[in-house]
Amino acid sequence: QVQLVESGGGTVQAGGSLRLSCAASGRIFSSYVMGWFRQAPGKEREFVAAISWRSSSTYYADSVKGRFTISRDNAKNTVYLQMNSLKPEDTAVYYCAADQSYTIRTTATAYDYWGQGTQVTVSS
Repeated sequence: QVQLVESGGGTVQAGGSLRLSCAASGRIFSSYVMGWFRQAPGKEREFVAAISWRSSSTYYADSVKGRFTISRDNAKNTVYLQMNSLKPEDTAVYYCAADQSYTIRTTATAYDYWGQGTQVTVSS
């Protein structure tokens, strides 16, 4: 069992930055692929970014590529999402998720554990 707790959300103006954190506890964090998803009101949950367990591979949705950076610190059992050049369309609840796979997957159903989410609001 893995428990995930996100933090770092808030309200920011367009063009600003936020850094989300996801603290993990429970089973061996370092062996999981970690991902970030988001869900806007009235929309389905969508993939944002993911990182392999050794940080050797990362993958991003086209909509955030070049603006967001995912990283992890296995010693601290924490994964981060640095979000720069934020746009109003980035407004959503952001979720951290853990996948027991050895390869990065982008579908929400592939992930085994989820955090409770943190709200990110970008004003124009």
